[in-house]
Amino acid sequence: MTGVAEETSLPPDPVGDDSAGSACIHAADRRHVWHPFTQMQEYLGLPPLAIASGRGGWLTDTEGRTYLDGNASVWTNVHGHNDPELNAALQRQLASIAHSTMFGLTHGPGAELAAKLAELAPPGLGRVFFSDNGAGAVEIALKMSFQFWQLTGRAEKTGVIGLAGGYHGDTFGAMGAGDSGFFHERFRPWCFPARHFLAPHCREWAGRVRGADATASLAALRELLAGHAATTACLILEPSVQGAAGMRLQPPGFVRAVAALCREFEVHLILDEVFVAFGRLGPMLVCKDEGVAPDFLCLAKGLTGGYLPLAATLAHEDIFAAFIGPYGSRRAFFHGHTFTGNPLAAAVALENIRKLRPLIAGGVLRDRIACFGRLLGEVFSVHPRVREIRQRGLAAALDLAPARDSADEFPVASRTGLQVCLRARAHGLLLRPLGDSMLLVPPLCLDERELGELVRRTALAIDDVLPA
Repeated sequence: MTGVAEETSLPPDPVGDDSAGSACIHAADRRHVWHPFTQMQEYLGLPPLAIASGRGGWLTDTEGRTYLDGNASVWTNVHGHNDPELNAALQRQLASIAHSTMFGLTHGPGAELAAKLAELAPPGLGRVFFSDNGAGAVEIALKMSFQFWQLTGRAEKTGVIGLAGGYHGDTFGAMGAGDSGFFHERFRPWCFPARHFLAPHCREWAGRVRGADATASLAALRELLAGHAATTACLILEPSVQGAAGMRLQPPGFVRAVAALCREFEVHLILDEVFVAFGRLGPMLVCKDEGVAPDFLCLAKGLTGGYLPLAATLAHEDIFAAFIGPYGSRRAFFHGHTFTGNPLAAAVALENIRKLRPLIAGGVLRDRIACFGRLLGEVFSVHPRVREIRQRGLAAALDLAPARDSADEFPVASRTGLQVCLRARAHGLLLRPLGDSMLLVPPLCLDERELGELVRRTALAIDDVLPA
């Protein structure tokens, strides 16, 4: 065991064992539920786990066992589970109305949230189109870009450029724009073609860049734009960190350089901040922190603090203006979602933003991020089974390997990453792997001691499965 202290426990208040209820849940689950990103044959052979409640950064299962939420309930949770202020915001709104359409109508929480997002965004991004999830937000940005070029007399601009390894969701437009390998290769015949350029290289943890090079990436992009800008509508990019690619990092200044090339070649820039926004990397919005004003900005995940599904696509006012005209001109954007701008989701998003601002401005989040990086380095920088650490903000990846300095990989059939995650449950920790990379994405609310528990329990699980 490398640099790991004696085991301690930081659970929330206990929840009673409900074994009979748990058995009913598992029976219904195994009989009827088809889980996302899951090989169901494998799942049905694993010990079942059903979550009953949560508080702060902790979850409790139906049998009363507690776990640290090490992936923020798939990268969404900000202030913790069962947060009293977010709960109160929902309850206040629920006393008025749970849902009212925005098809030709409006309501207070939706209008107020749109104004707040426009205030937070870089100048010019003044129009907000709500949807339900990140892939939907990306689809909207793509369709707006395509239609803009049609409306402005340049219908030949239909192409899309993305970054190698990019993941933007699982709907067809998002899959087409992305480059997620086996996630989407089965559906490639039904996706529109897109071009992808080389991703830059960057290694970083604890706030220190330990190797970065964007030269070849930017040269490849310039060559691509020089040859195809006349028929390219937009470029889409996950700024700073490509989460589903395994926390692949971009060097400082890379996003600004890409934005400059898009301006030079008259190609829309879509920034997909579905994962990285709302404090995940430190700032409220990465683009604002980078000094970049994209044409479109896509938001979701942490927008509601992990409470409810809500997404937003912010568009530049100049783009919005092209869609204005008499109904008969057919310039309107014909796209919509039934629960667009849901009042409950909008109300909790406003409270989430209100709570986040002092954490960012006061340096609390900055200190937590620094602590997280330091702890990762102390335990894993010399760990014999960890080939590489990548960390920026409260997002990290640990690449597992048979030996630290070897290029060898574990056999796919061994499911090493999954075995580590299953073992982590015995140490009161919930994680989800990406292949043999352990992705650590905690709720932003974890304090220094809880971050220490996250790192320590991860190391215990790795050492149990892969003893030195």
